[in-house]
Amino acid sequence: MSKHFTQEDYEIVERTILYEGVFRLVRNQIRFRLFDGDWSQTVSREVLERMSAAAILPYDPHLDQVVLIEQFRPGALAQPSSPWLLEVVAGVYSSNEKPDEVAIREAQEEAACEINEIQLIQDYFVSPGGSNEYLHLFCGKVNASAIGGIHGLKSENEDIRAFALPAEDAFKMLQRGEIKTAPAIIALQWLQLNRAWLKALWQ
Repeated sequence: MSKHFTQEDYEIVERTILYEGVFRLVRNQIRFRLFDGDWSQTVSREVLERMSAAAILPYDPHLDQVVLIEQFRPGALAQPSSPWLLEVVAGVYSSNEKPDEVAIREAQEEAACEINEIQLIQDYFVSPGGSNEYLHLFCGKVNASAIGGIHGLKSENEDIRAFALPAEDAFKMLQRGEIKTAPAIIALQWLQLNRAWLKALWQ
């Protein structure tokens, strides 16, 4: 079994802020412990620093429907088909907020969903090779019978289409490769594995 590394096993020799706006781009001169016990040379690593986020897949266990959203994403401009992506509800949070509370709030803002119960799916680093972003992913119990329409905060120029569809249809979309965002892929795969258990829990 390999050594268990801790916060004592690296050193930031120098930290430079290259850009600061909505995100922050930093260059770290850093050295770290090697698996053989020695120390690495000082290496340069750029990291995109951004606030952590919470995401939630609303699910109606009685109708067996999920709620997805669609919105324009500038990071997907190179997507051959369209930069409008199918996603789960998500939003960033500050250090004084709880991830589950943020997920519940964002479900209301982005999809007009009232979350009645909430279940943690997983929390994980989104892309640790170049970003510090950390995501808490949930599934939330909703009544999907009246879900639909355009939502989002006008002050943030959000234009978000929310819609409900049978869980099986969402799984087929996933299998056809129509869903390109990691939180939605992970949440739907989790629901495929846990749907029977979740229905029993939320009935």
